Amino acid sequence: MVGWDGRQRIDKWLWFARVVKTRTLAQKLVLSGSVRVNRERSDSASRAVKTGDVLTIALPGGVRVLKVAAPGARRGPPAEAKLLYEDLSPPEPARPPATGREPGSGRPTKRDRRAIDAFLAKDEDFS
Repeated sequence: MVGWDGRQRIDKWLWFARVVKTRTLAQKLVLSGSVRVNRERSDSASRAVKTGDVLTIALPGGVRVLKVAAPGARRGPPAEAKLLYEDLSPPEPARPPATGREPGSGRPTKRDRRAIDAFLAKDEDFS
């Protein structure tokens, strides 16, 4: 429930905003020290957040910076959850393309597999 001054528990807000799957996980995230409110480390899941607060959340997939736009009333669909915050996270760096086989080369042919097997068998003889 949202208080008179538009404040809401941080664990509830994280759950409503779909940052985590369950409220219990939200509580554990806050208690582990992975959440900062306005650059101050939060160690209590009952800490209240209000509109305008900036949350820095360290998740396994990376760091997210979210500005609270509104308190949540319920855990609704993702489109509704996105209305609760403004994402200030820096863009993810571009990953280099995966190296390996040539793109579009497909599976090795029977001839290629025989050559690979012969090469590997030759390598085993020296072991």
